[in-house]
Amino acid sequence: MVYVFFGQSYGNMHTYVRTCKGLDEGEASQLFYQMVSTVAHCHSNDVVLRDLKLRKFVFKNQERTHLTLSNFEDAYIIEKGDDCVYGRHDCHFYISPEGLQTEVKHSGKAADVWSLGVMLYTILVGHYPFRDLESNILFCKIQRCDFILPEFLSPKAKCLIQNIFRVDPSERLTAPEILDHPWLSFHDSQKVWRTISYQDDDQIVPQFCC
Repeated sequence: MVYVFFGQSYGNMHTYVRTCKGLDEGEASQLFYQMVSTVAHCHSNDVVLRDLKLRKFVFKNQERTHLTLSNFEDAYIIEKGDDCVYGRHDCHFYISPEGLQTEVKHSGKAADVWSLGVMLYTILVGHYPFRDLESNILFCKIQRCDFILPEFLSPKAKCLIQNIFRVDPSERLTAPEILDHPWLSFHDSQKVWRTISYQDDDQIVPQFCC
């Protein structure tokens, strides 16, 4: 038996993004860096998280600058370097194209990265990249990778999102590769991000979440 104890939290990312109606790229890059670092650390230690979503990342401080994973529910320990998993283990809005094929093995690490892409898009834009009230239509959009990149996103942010949302898992960036992407070079003091003002009600993370 392994027992993991988590400290007090100060709200989760889903609620925070919904309240803010999306984050500017400066704040988003710092928080997303922590999320990807967590996933990269798990992957390097033979753990696939599977059910990744914004709600699972919680703030460790009242200033809401430091994130941690709330739990390891549905996590999978890789054996002999094989990260293949079966079935759906994600919220419908976060599931990868290959994850929709329930009887087919697929890379758990690549599926985690897809979920990171959904989280990044949602943090920046204020709503999920793939949306529909009908599950069948939603899944078709995911399988076709049918989403829209808003014009207000910076070129580097668009580049990162496009390199995560690849239907072919082998073409997707890995978690360590995401950490090396130029968009996450937020330590550059000369970088200035444009803050986006969200007015449209459609730019809101919905209350429902798996």
